[in-house]
Amino acid sequence: MTLEGQMVLLGCGEELFAVPVTRVQEILDLCPISRLPHAPPHLLGLIDVRGESIAVGDLRRLLGQTPAADSPATRIIVLSVVKGDSRAVIALKTDRVIEVAELDPGSLGPVQGKGVFNWDDRLVVGIGRRNGRFVTVLDLEHMFRDISTSAKVRAA
Repeated sequence: MTLEGQMVLLGCGEELFAVPVTRVQEILDLCPISRLPHAPPHLLGLIDVRGESIAVGDLRRLLGQTPAADSPATRIIVLSVVKGDSRAVIALKTDRVIEVAELDPGSLGPVQGKGVFNWDDRLVVGIGRRNGRFVTVLDLEHMFRDISTSAKVRAA
């Protein structure tokens, strides 16, 4: 995944996260989500996007944060995730979408000290800054590396 160029900045609680704008298909207002029986807590269910069933994950739960009540700012971001020679279309519910922007010049780099702490950094590509605030750039491929073949998968 490339770390250069414009990013979509997302907010979960007080934290800022980013995904490359090239992976974003659209941003939706919160809509009804059809729950799935026996789904793990981070899989909220399915939404209909122009006739297609798209799985929706809870970004807060995927990141190990406490669930929060929805607000008028809650959004669903529809993403394209690469899996081998195919791509999967998935969605994430996030507290808010802040803006499309580039990170501060020269601010993007790896997480420092990750080998010192017992921390699983698979979901993080790097850390940057936007207007001086830390922004965690998410690794979508690792976040969704276990997408099953039953998920909606299309040719690249």
